[in-house]
Amino acid sequence: MHGTHTTPVGRVRDGSLDLLKWLALLSMVLDHLRYVGLSLDWLYVPGRLAFPWFCLAIAANLHRTRNAVVTGSWRYLGWLLLFSVISEVPYRLFIDDADTLNVLPTLAMGLLVARGWQQKALVDRGLAMIALIVAAVFSMQLMFGFFGVLLPLALLLVFSRPWYFSVLPGLVCVAANQWQILINSGTPVALMGLVACLIAPLAGLVLLRHATSTSPPAMRRWAYTLYPLHFFLLLLVRQTIA
Repeated sequence: MHGTHTTPVGRVRDGSLDLLKWLALLSMVLDHLRYVGLSLDWLYVPGRLAFPWFCLAIAANLHRTRNAVVTGSWRYLGWLLLFSVISEVPYRLFIDDADTLNVLPTLAMGLLVARGWQQKALVDRGLAMIALIVAAVFSMQLMFGFFGVLLPLALLLVFSRPWYFSVLPGLVCVAANQWQILINSGTPVALMGLVACLIAPLAGLVLLRHATSTSPPAMRRWAYTLYPLHFFLLLLVRQTIA
């Protein structure tokens, strides 16, 4: 992705970025449909796109505001942290055997790490280091673990580079998705899931570059409520069909 094709800075909505967010949300809902009580294990494969595409949205936002003096990413962090807390109860209600926190703390720490790399201010670098240490110590408690926290940075690093650099975030994404377990299971769904992790960053970057003329509904702050709400809705579906 060459710098001349980066997203516009300012108040102009970027249709491709909104489309990426909507597709990430759709992918997440498809992934979680596996838990409503039907035999839908194959949805694991499209579900692997959700996390890297949410991480790519973080990287894209940081990239487009890299030269601007903005407080947007701090507000972004605040919303992520707030909904991390709000979403934990519906997440636990829906995923009965959850052994990690919901995904938002991972995204929040990933934002801090990527911003710390991008910004030279001491506070940004300090918070990035704290996030890295916390991610390393509590990797088992975080959804997608330590490598999940590194993924927004990996995507930011390749944002303005040629397409083949996307293999780096692809490998980080594979590492974040318990690749040993997937390989050991050896099922078609598991192996296709691995492939989806590997190509998700490239697919997302291609979408951001070539879907700029699209104009889906703008995904604004209200979209944060969709994360806890979709757990309640899917819980209702599960109880209805049980």
